[in-house]
Amino acid sequence: MAVTIFTMTHKKFDEPSDPIYIPLQVGRACGEDLGYPGDNAGDNISAKNCYYGELTGVYWVWKNVKTSDYVGICHYRRYFCTEEGRIFSEKDYISILKDYDIITSKMLKLNFSYFDGYDGDYNIFDLITTGEVIRRKYPEYYDNFERLVHSNGTYFANMMVAKKEIYDEYCEWLFSIFEEVEKLIDPSGYDDYHKRVFGFISEFLLMVWVQTKGLKVYECKVGMTTEKHETKQMKDTLAEFFLKKDIAGAKEYFLKTLEKRPDVLMEASDITGELKVSMQVVAVCELEQSELGTSIIDRINKFDELMIFFNRLNDIINACRMGTHKEEDLRFIREAQVSDIAIEASARLFCTEKAELEAVLKVLQSVN
Repeated sequence: MAVTIFTMTHKKFDEPSDPIYIPLQVGRACGEDLGYPGDNAGDNISAKNCYYGELTGVYWVWKNVKTSDYVGICHYRRYFCTEEGRIFSEKDYISILKDYDIITSKMLKLNFSYFDGYDGDYNIFDLITTGEVIRRKYPEYYDNFERLVHSNGTYFANMMVAKKEIYDEYCEWLFSIFEEVEKLIDPSGYDDYHKRVFGFISEFLLMVWVQTKGLKVYECKVGMTTEKHETKQMKDTLAEFFLKKDIAGAKEYFLKTLEKRPDVLMEASDITGELKVSMQVVAVCELEQSELGTSIIDRINKFDELMIFFNRLNDIINACRMGTHKEEDLRFIREAQVSDIAIEASARLFCTEKAELEAVLKVLQSVN
């Protein structure tokens, strides 16, 4: 077969009917047999799955697959797809890879540097140590590592498709780095989520490798067949707090959950953006209740309606930033009785410069 895409999974799932997608159970050495091919055959690191995540499958493909011209990695609920959401076929992959060296996810644009984001959610020593290994082992990559780690972009999910020789070259580079990093860090005491150090860092390192190699990259939309269970559970629970107008309870629940799973706010998890908007709802309502004694939650307390209200407000703020706001936008601010507190708290999410913030507030707060 010209193209083989391995679908990394740790649970049973509805497989795509297209035969180019082959399920691969990752961490098979550590868990039950799901009936799929496993990453514990042949040359493997399956037993390291708790630290490497889907990379144990990436490693297995590198070492054991010899018969495909192009290979790729996707997930049991994440697939490369068209902008309309159709999962790619073999014909799609071959067509793209005639003109490009590699297919990756679209780059995530963070609201902070990758370094600062990692420092906030994980043990920064692990990332710094990875950089030091790159500096010693692959000095030609270090300048890009330093530049990109202090920039605000990263790929996600360790998804890629390329010619097998390009895939193999990347794996040789990546796993030789982690072989050294393993000797210098000790994630054994981390919780189950934070243990996946190498899986997290590798998402960023793919970007370092691609840019340093000067590869021609096709950044592709990633579609999800199902929403993460954790994401849906959070939204359902927050909806219950909002319905009861319990902002304090919503905040406490949100912070406790975020402490355990900081990834829930990433674009790859929060695909609708509704968890970020929920966080905005909590922040705005808390400020309004403190300063006004009432808040938007007293008028709108259904989850879907709150999402519509705040997404509309955010669209207006961004239009105002770009000078493209219309009279109907200002009419919404006025008729929906959007408080100055809500306007300022929301505008601070998007306005990075003081002058930009002041200009937006001047326009929108004057409406009321």
